[in-house]
Amino acid sequence: MPASTDRYDIAVARYFEAWNAREPRALARAVATAWAPQGGYTDPLADVRGHEGIVAVVAAAQARFPGFAFRLTGSVDGHHDTARFAWELVREAGGTPSGVGSAPVAGSDVITLDAEGRIMSVLGFLDRVLAGE
Repeated sequence: MPASTDRYDIAVARYFEAWNAREPRALARAVATAWAPQGGYTDPLADVRGHEGIVAVVAAAQARFPGFAFRLTGSVDGHHDTARFAWELVREAGGTPSGVGSAPVAGSDVITLDAEGRIMSVLGFLDRVLAGE
C-alpha cells in the first residue's frame, strides 16, 4: 500500500488542469507542471513525447470539442509509481447547446510518475467515442 494517495490525486489534478487549460501559455505551463520533460502520452489516436507534443495533442482535442471539459469520474487508484482513473468529456456551462452535460467521449488512463510526482507516461483508453470516430 502506498505511503500517501495524495501523490496520485495531485498528479491527476494537474493532468486535468492541463487538459482544460484554454489559453496557449496557460496550457504550456500546465503541461510543464504535470509532465516530466521527457514524459509521453499514448492513446489510440496519438503517441507523443515531450511537452510540445503533449501540448499539440491537448490543443487538437480542445479544437475538436470546443466548449467541453475533461473531468474525473470516480476515484484515483494507485500504487508504487502508477495510478489509474476514469474520465469523461462534458459540455461546459456557457457552451453551445447539443446535449448539455452529455459526455460524447469517455475513457480511462494509466499514468506513471517520476520521483517528483510528474507524469512520465500516460496510456489512454477510449471507452466511449462518437459514432464514426
